[in-house]
Amino acid sequence: MLITFIRSILLYIIVLVVMRLMGKREIGQLQPFELAISIMIADLASTPMADAGIPISNGIIPILALLVMHLVISILNIKSIRAREILCGKPSILIYRGRIDEKQLKKERFTVNELEERLRGNNVVNIGDVEYAILETSGQVTVILKPEKRNVTTGDLNIKPEYEGLAYDLVLDGKVMYENLKILKKDYDWLKKQVSKFGIKPEEALIVTIDGKGNFFCQEKN
Repeated sequence: MLITFIRSILLYIIVLVVMRLMGKREIGQLQPFELAISIMIADLASTPMADAGIPISNGIIPILALLVMHLVISILNIKSIRAREILCGKPSILIYRGRIDEKQLKKERFTVNELEERLRGNNVVNIGDVEYAILETSGQVTVILKPEKRNVTTGDLNIKPEYEGLAYDLVLDGKVMYENLKILKKDYDWLKKQVSKFGIKPEEALIVTIDGKGNFFCQEKN
């Protein structure tokens, strides 16, 4: 029982490290070769995890081999356009200039109902508002609305917005983010002074943030 427990933890750590080395893509953004490798890694890890009679190396070595394979394919994917097309495929235009391309729908085995569902996932209710809908190689659908249906931007109104910058966490769950203070060229005394305006100390805060305009958000821990 204890051996199985330890093996499971070890395999979990290895799979976690391998998946982190593979990159930060979400499952919905994985390319076909990435998804295939992810499924195979899960299967390889589960076998020695469940059966203590199988040497743990029978799971670790193939997982590491898949990691090497992933790195090689990723390099090919970056270096060669042809290899990229073979491994990942090409985006398909499902709606072109406001008209549904039935040929592409059939080729991608997409129904009109599925297309409408993907459009709703992009906050588009009326298919007539769409100028282009592109099925990406990751399986996601990118939607470009007709010009008259797009949201008005400050550029359309010739308005130059103020610089917003990034928001930084200064305190998370009572822990001071000293690295972010260093980026902002501030110190703990400055932070303490700012948080005191909310009637608490930094260590008593659930979260403290500051945006690019210098606005603070602070919430006390319960």
